[in-house]
Amino acid sequence: MLTTGETRVLEPGDLDAARAVLDRDPVANAFVAARVEVAGLDPWRLGGEMWGWYDAEGKLQSLCYAGANLVPVCAVPAAVRGFAERALRAGRRCSSIVGPVGPTTDLWSLLEPSWGPAREVRGHQPLMVATEMPAGVRPDPLVRRVRKDEMDMIMPACVAMFTEEVGISPMAGDGGLMYQARVAELVGSGRSFARVENGQVVFKAEIGAATSHACQIQGVWVAPEHRGRGLSETGLTAVLRFALREVAPVVSLYVNDYNTAARAAYRRVGFREVGAFMSVLF
Repeated sequence: MLTTGETRVLEPGDLDAARAVLDRDPVANAFVAARVEVAGLDPWRLGGEMWGWYDAEGKLQSLCYAGANLVPVCAVPAAVRGFAERALRAGRRCSSIVGPVGPTTDLWSLLEPSWGPAREVRGHQPLMVATEMPAGVRPDPLVRRVRKDEMDMIMPACVAMFTEEVGISPMAGDGGLMYQARVAELVGSGRSFARVENGQVVFKAEIGAATSHACQIQGVWVAPEHRGRGLSETGLTAVLRFALREVAPVVSLYVNDYNTAARAAYRRVGFREVGAFMSVLF
């Protein structure tokens, strides 16, 4: 039996216990749960390690995904301390820390003296969910799935969205190979959507993380010259309809708290705030 508060890297045999932790909050844990659903706990397939924290009885209580992102899951204060200690020993390998605002704030406070300063800290990002279609917004009939042969068309919009949202281009570093692979994965799985006018993407969004319990819409973007036409609301409603019909009964997204226009648009589409995330960007 592990000693009180001990953390360790989980192995494939820990999969059922890890799923039980993830199932406690399917919405907040959608990103990590989706990776585990596809890859299990094998680090090579998972794209990182899954750390587990055990209580005094030796029961797995908290997780932390340590890959390109560092993501605490159902992390109680003692677990946060354990994860911080392991992260400090390993050194920073992630490009961001993302998770529910409480444990993520605590985790960053322990890591900041060694890992800081961050490029940007987004301390409060409302987590919003929708479980039904809105009554007052009609889905845009021109929003459709992006085809596999349309990568050259969708990539400039994806790069523009990422650069605008994150503040750096996803094409830096490895020349964008990892980012292009992720976009291709979403297109190939039928979870990339766009409205195209005259060969140009004017609206786009993706369903990123997806499990049978919940899924997460990401990358909502309208081309700057087409903003003010209501395309984000009607386009998002079209994506929401697909998500509810074919993916999961709960659809989520999170948004920067200072983006009041987006928050208002999401509320009009039927999303309501149920919590908050925090992101630390390096």
